[in-house]
Amino acid sequence: MTTRRTVLKTAVGGLALSTVRLPGVHAGLPSGAIESAALDALPGKRALIKRSFRPPNYETPVEDLGAAITPNDRFFVRWHLANIPTVNARSWRLRVGGEAAASPLELTLTQLRREFHPAELVAVCQCAGHQRGLAEPHVPGVQWGAGAVGNARWRGVRLRDLLARAGLMRQAIEIAFDGADAPVIAQTPDFMKSLPVDKALDENTLVAYEMNGSPLPAWNGFPVRLIVPGWAATYWVKQLTSVRALARPLSNFWMSTGYRVPTAIYPSTGEFRSQDSATSTPVTQIDVNSLVTSLRTGERLESGRPASLRGIAWDSGQGIARVELSLDGGRQWQSARLGSDLGRFSFRTWTLDFTPRDRGPAVILCRATSGRGIVQPETWRANPSGYHNNVIQRLEVHVA
Repeated sequence: MTTRRTVLKTAVGGLALSTVRLPGVHAGLPSGAIESAALDALPGKRALIKRSFRPPNYETPVEDLGAAITPNDRFFVRWHLANIPTVNARSWRLRVGGEAAASPLELTLTQLRREFHPAELVAVCQCAGHQRGLAEPHVPGVQWGAGAVGNARWRGVRLRDLLARAGLMRQAIEIAFDGADAPVIAQTPDFMKSLPVDKALDENTLVAYEMNGSPLPAWNGFPVRLIVPGWAATYWVKQLTSVRALARPLSNFWMSTGYRVPTAIYPSTGEFRSQDSATSTPVTQIDVNSLVTSLRTGERLESGRPASLRGIAWDSGQGIARVELSLDGGRQWQSARLGSDLGRFSFRTWTLDFTPRDRGPAVILCRATSGRGIVQPETWRANPSGYHNNVIQRLEVHVA
């Protein structure tokens, strides 16, 4: 079988030879991550920042995140396992069943499109390790900068409609998901995730077959992937092949060990109570965050010349109430003008026009406030895996 690993090898001999370094973009990353941060063009994608090659983990350059919708060819790529098959849409099947399903079934892609009412929404997909590489102190893992995030218009079917046809039973506690990707060696655990039943039945949880009006790109989960708006992308299982209703919590590496934070640092919110333990709780919701996309650390501005700052803000689904910027290192703050509202799970663009005056070094800060009044923090609550790093962005520039 032809696998994406083969495609990657081909890319090394062709497209990836156009690798270029990215000076100045990765201030704050450990030296190893800076050294590996090169632009590589995967087949079907524009140049992205390579964080690891096998499995493929590529982030979007910040300047490509300025629009409300992230184009498919610029959307970040995240895989946990290196054996990624090329899926044939005609032979692909989605199995829906499990011990807590009364009437297991198997569906083709055509059936998903024709037999179920379509649903569509705009939602942010963000890796749980987003900005891990910027954390202090540094922690192990993929050293993501600020580009392990994207926003797209997803179209598919509601997961609850599939579960209803399969006859979801009362004893169901969690819904488990598996994809077509597989480990290279037997000792590596298969990537399987689960959701609590109430989240699985939420009207916004989808099995998507389209992204921004086109079939899902292969790198982003073709032919279908799970969409869990407001929650970290670890739950957004790609190349989905199996949906199982469970009468007991899923216990595997990816649920019991990976993607967890200590309860002493992040007390349980009760969102995934069946997976809570005495010492840790699963990563679930993404945090309120914002990003300047039109300016980088190290750039120069001209005194007296009008300038414009642009960027994006997002959260887990409460919506963005405001975005504020400080042009003097945090002494004073100004409110930015918010762009169109594409839905509570979407990026919200923003703009701030200003004229720099004082010459010399300047520090620009950016922070967002959610609809629930939650403000981006100034410091990161350190945890062993580098999750929940949504500290206020800091840009150091020079006014000449």
